Amino acid sequence: MSFVIEQCTGGSAVWFLPAVLGGRRRDTVDMDRPQIPDEAIPLDLPFAGGRWLVQNSPKNRVPSHGTYAFGSSYAIDFVPVDERGRSAPRSFRSILRSEPPEVFVGFGRPILSPTSGVVVVAHDEELDHEARRSQLTLLPYMLTQRGRVRAGPDAIAGNHVVVAITPTGPYVLVAHLRRASVQVSVGESVSAGQQLAECGNSGNSTEPHVHVQVSDSTDWTHANGIPLAFRHPVLRLWVPVNGETIDA
Repeated sequence: MSFVIEQCTGGSAVWFLPAVLGGRRRDTVDMDRPQIPDEAIPLDLPFAGGRWLVQNSPKNRVPSHGTYAFGSSYAIDFVPVDERGRSAPRSFRSILRSEPPEVFVGFGRPILSPTSGVVVVAHDEELDHEARRSQLTLLPYMLTQRGRVRAGPDAIAGNHVVVAITPTGPYVLVAHLRRASVQVSVGESVSAGQQLAECGNSGNSTEPHVHVQVSDSTDWTHANGIPLAFRHPVLRLWVPVNGETIDA
C-alpha cells in the first residue's frame, strides 16, 4: 500500500469509550515520535483508499480514549474525510441537529482486516444511528454514555469484528461497522487486507469512523490493551498522531 501523510489541525470529536468509566489517566503528548515499544503489534491500516483523519491516538496519550476499560488503552480512530478534511459538508442541520450517517463521505467505505488470523467475533446487529457534530447534540449524547456502558460491549463497539492473530491472541478489534455489512463469520481465516465490512456509525460513535485496538483477551471486562503500530513504507513501523491525515 502506498499513502501520503499530512499534518492537519481540527477535526471532529469521536468517542469510543467514555471517560466516565474512570481509572488512571495520563495525558502525554509527544510529537517527536518516541521509539515504538518492542511489544507493539504490527498491523496494516484498515483501509486502502480515500483520506482519513487520525483521532484519539495512543501517540498523544495513554489511555488514548480516556480509560483502560475494555482493553482500549492503545486504541486509535480513523475518521474518513474529503479533500478539504471534512467528514461531511457543513449545513444548518449540522449546527443545530443530528445528521443521517449517509451524508458523511466515508459511510460505507470498505474496511479491511489489519492482520491475518481467525475471526473469533463477528457482530452485525446494531443500528447505524444519526451522527452528532453540533454541541447542541453532543452534550445530551455524552450524558447517555453511562447507559451504553451498562448495556455492554456491543452497545459500545457497535457492529464489530475481532481477529485472533494466534489461537491464544492477541486479538484485534475493528469496531463501529455498518449494519449488515460484515462479510466474515466466526471461525473463518482471514488475510491482512481482506475486506471485513464497511465503515459505519454503530455503537458509541458520534460520526462514521473505524476504531482499531489490540488486547490480550475478548473477555472485555478483564482485557488489557496492547500497543499497536502500523506498517509504513519508509518508517517501517509508525503510530500516527492526532490530526494527521492519511491518503491511502
